[in-house]
Formats: sequence, structure tokens, C-alpha cells
Amino acid sequence: MKIKLTLNLILLQISLAAQVYFDDYFTEGSLRLDYYHTGNDTLEIYSIDELYAEPFWGGSKKNLLDVFDYGKHKFVVRDEKTGTEIYSRTYSTLFSEWLTTEEAKHTTKSFSETVVFPFPKKTVIVEFYSRDKKNILHKKFEYRVDPSNYFIRRDKPLIFQSVKILDNGSPSEKVDIVMIPDGYTKSDSAKFLKDAERFSKYLFGSSPFKENKDKFNIHAVLSWSEESGTDIPAENIWKRTIANSSFYTFDVDRYLMIYDNKTLRHLASNAPYDQIYVLVNTNKYGGGSIYNHYSVCVSDNSNSEYIFVHEFGHGFASLGDEYYTSEVAYSDFYPLDVEPLDPNLTTLVDFESKWKDLIEEGTPVPTPNSPEFRHKTGVFEGGGYSAKGVYRPAYDCTMKSISIDNFCAVCRRAIQNMIDFYSN
Repeated sequence: MKIKLTLNLILLQISLAAQVYFDDYFTEGSLRLDYYHTGNDTLEIYSIDELYAEPFWGGSKKNLLDVFDYGKHKFVVRDEKTGTEIYSRTYSTLFSEWLTTEEAKHTTKSFSETVVFPFPKKTVIVEFYSRDKKNILHKKFEYRVDPSNYFIRRDKPLIFQSVKILDNGSPSEKVDIVMIPDGYTKSDSAKFLKDAERFSKYLFGSSPFKENKDKFNIHAVLSWSEESGTDIPAENIWKRTIANSSFYTFDVDRYLMIYDNKTLRHLASNAPYDQIYVLVNTNKYGGGSIYNHYSVCVSDNSNSEYIFVHEFGHGFASLGDEYYTSEVAYSDFYPLDVEPLDPNLTTLVDFESKWKDLIEEGTPVPTPNSPEFRHKTGVFEGGGYSAKGVYRPAYDCTMKSISIDNFCAVCRRAIQNMIDFYSN
């Protein structure tokens, strides 16, 4: 029987096989590559926008190669001379979500996206991969980057002060979160700092984050908007805000996201980061998050604590939604003949690669919703926006319902693995 490897074993395997040393290939700071992702449900085009040399590198200097294989996309950085893979990450984007909407069948759109990696010492090749409907990665594009190229921009378009909300040491050995305010005016500055402190406490009120607080750094960028609030297009409300957040993403009223990727990345570059979290100054219910892209949460809703932690589960650990009754814009987001990429969802196509090792002997698969199994890890039908054919690990979880400090065992393991990866 194939047993899912622990993260430590995976990291050991990669360490023995790859032996990529940061100082051999990279220097301080990071290289940000902005590009456009254009297409529809049958077309996909990558095109380069701009490159920026940025002052901070917030990622690990040891775990340079991706070990999780989550996300709809992957980028790989190779040393041009030897072809050695020296950095890689998997991720998802608004574009990859939009492809599952009805609109993608009828029109073509472009989305601004970004990949960031340590600043290379020598010329590298950046390869871009996308998954097909069977979740198999295919190389779509590559771009040669010469670090001495004078067209790599070294200016900072949006310079703002950042403050440390939580400081536990070197960014290369911690999970680094940068908080970006949106819809906070300069007169709201004291409120934002209080909100940043409050939301940091929210994160460490849930396991396994609370047990790993010493492995996190949190910075807040003091960037102010001209107006308070955010856009609500269906109500004809439009606000002049620094990060240009908006409700009604993909025409779902609670889906609060940002299309202006370049501005968001300019703001984030004022601090070292692994994860970007945008805090929006409103009391309307909503938020959103995409794995290794960015997360968004509202500041003053009665459910803000739940939203903040739930959305970080998506953005940080690639956890899927375990609910199946709420309105979403997607169609067939999880094809039933393919195993989902998310660690907390299964179609039973390849369940042995998921959480089979966490199920107690005697627990049936699939698992009934009867009271005797409601506090056990199992395989409960309903999840990933589908009532049938997609299964979740627990009767209830923070990824399913509005609940606090309620991640199931499978979600906790996935989060812990990601924390260890960034802080190892």
C-alpha cells in the first residue's frame, strides 16, 4: 500500500537528490517577473510585462524546490549554463479560476500575474507550466533572464514605510506575511494598526498556527487610500483605494479580490514576504484567497476572524473549500474523474495519496454522516462546491463552516507541513 510520505522525508529526498545551495546561484534581494496570462477555455498565452529588482527576499534559502505539487501552475528557474533546476514553486491565479467560469467560454481576457524568486547571480531560464484537465503539467512558455540586463527596473514605484507586527527573526527561516491595507485613509491609520494587531491574534487563535507562532513574521505596509471602503459594483459604489479591491469578483457578491496585480506587488515589495494578505476597511461580509497568489479579508464584519483564517488556509496551504451549498461562479471546478490537487479533498480516484493513513480501522470509506463518525477523520461526501462525488475529511471543519479554531486533522497536517517547509 502506498503511504503518503511525511514532509520531512520528502525534504530529505529532495536534499539528497538536488543539493541546490542558495549561495551558489543567488544573491540578496529578489527578482520579480510580471507577465500577462491571456486566454479562454481553449486558449492560453503567456507574455512578459516587466522585471523588477526588489530589495528583500522573504523565502527560504534552504528549501528552494517545490515539494507539494499543488496549484494550477508552476514555474521553474534553471541555470542557463547547466540546465540545473535551482528554484521552483507551484501556485494558482485569478486566471486559472476564471477559466472555470461560464464567461471563459464566450470571451478572451488578460490577467496580470507575477512570479518572484531570489535574485540570480547568472543568466537563468524561467519556465512556465500549466495543468490540463487531468492536472498534468505542460510547459507553455520560457523566458531568458540576464541579471545584468539594464532593463530590469530598480526603482520602487510605490514607497511606503512598513512596521513589524510580529518579529521572530530572519525572514529566510520564518513564514513572512505582509499585510496591505485597502480602503484605509490616512485618518484611518491608527485603526489599521489596531486591526493588523487584532487579525494577527485571530491567526494565532487557531491550531496549528497557535502552536507555531514563533515561526512567523508579520509586517504591515502603511499605504493609505484616498477614500475609505471598497468597490461594490452592483450597488454602483466605487472608491479610490490604493490596492483597488472590489466585491463581485466573477459576479459573486461576497468574492472580494484584486485585479490590479502590479499595484499590489508594488505595495508588497516594501517588506519581505512569502504571503500577501490584504485587509479591506469595510463591514460587508466577504473575502477571497488563491494559493501562493494573495489573500483578502474584510476588517469589521462579525465573522472577520473566521474569514481571515479560512482564507489563509487557501492562500498558504492550498486547502480547498469543503462546503457544497453556497453560490460560486465555477462549473465543474473539480472533475470527478481526476484527483483534486488540494490536500483536503478527494474524488477517490487516488485516495491513497491523500489522508488514508489518518483513518482509524473500522471507519467506512465513504463515511456516513451518522453521529458515531462526526468527530472522526473519514471520507464524507460533499465538498469542493459539489454535493456528490467530491469528499472531505471531516463532518465539520473551518474549511466547511463558519467556525473558529476548527481545522480538521487533515487540514492541520497540511498547514503544519507548509509551516515546516518555510521555517525549516
